Amino acid sequence: MQWTSPLPFVYLLFLLLPFFRGQNGEENKITDWSTDIISVWEGDTINLTCSKNSSENEVGTQLRIRAPPTNIIYFSTKYAPYIDPAFANRTKYLNEGTNLTITVHNVQKSDSNIYLCIHYSVVNERHFKEFGKAVILVVKAKSSGVIEQSPLSVHAQQGESTNITCVLKSSNGDEEIMLLRLHRQLEKVLYVLSQNTTTISPTFANRLEYSKQEKKLVITLHNLQENDTDIYVCAAVLKNSSFSVSESGTMVLVKGEKQTACSISSLAIYIPIIVVALLLSALICFILNRINKKKFVQKRKIDGVYEDMSFSSRSNTLVRN
Repeated sequence: MQWTSPLPFVYLLFLLLPFFRGQNGEENKITDWSTDIISVWEGDTINLTCSKNSSENEVGTQLRIRAPPTNIIYFSTKYAPYIDPAFANRTKYLNEGTNLTITVHNVQKSDSNIYLCIHYSVVNERHFKEFGKAVILVVKAKSSGVIEQSPLSVHAQQGESTNITCVLKSSNGDEEIMLLRLHRQLEKVLYVLSQNTTTISPTFANRLEYSKQEKKLVITLHNLQENDTDIYVCAAVLKNSSFSVSESGTMVLVKGEKQTACSISSLAIYIPIIVVALLLSALICFILNRINKKKFVQKRKIDGVYEDMSFSSRSNTLVRN
């Protein structure tokens, strides 16, 4: 009897699962949800390291900033590396082993951003983009300003809250204080006038609270979303009509749901398919088994009848003789 095993079919399903596209059609993969935070002074030197895939399918490694999306350096496995002109005169790289290390000299305040390592590969003529570790870079100015702001960076999950504090070093009570977001979206998040008149951006409607006590303004952002990721800066219009901006700002990085949760959710969709496939395979095997058994039994019956007829024939012949 020939037995048809369902295991190859199920094994094929498991091989194909990693290549199913997400609900949005993208073929992106996030391999590392951890984030490093680097805080340096203007003029310092920093090293950013991207761990490469090191597989035969890899075609390149990229370091880019998140907001606005800008390619800083792209190291190809076939072509000469590309370096953004704004970084070309102060950037060097070392491609050694499984790491690509980028060194940036004389960092500026404008370099404060979220830096992402991205790996590109091609499998069966299909292109895949794989995100690695993110690095939050906060560059502090050496000159002291009129406004102090804290914290330098915030690392939060979607739905959480965070506080941003603005402190005026000298205050006469007539200043107009505001919180701005600068990179992904130029926006006036909060504007507090001296007459206690407040304007809140529609983006943060029902999600922003603040408290003001003399020189100190504490702003609370609730129910953070991924789109809230940005650099937020305290600013003030002073009594002498001069405009002053915080030297540091606050880098806010908001992460969505973890990839593991997405994977579990996706797997939950395919589990019923796998179970049905197993049941169908088992049913087919059971039917084949029954058919083979019937054929075997019928064959034995035919053989038995043949033997009886032969014996009867021989007996009749003996009687005649």
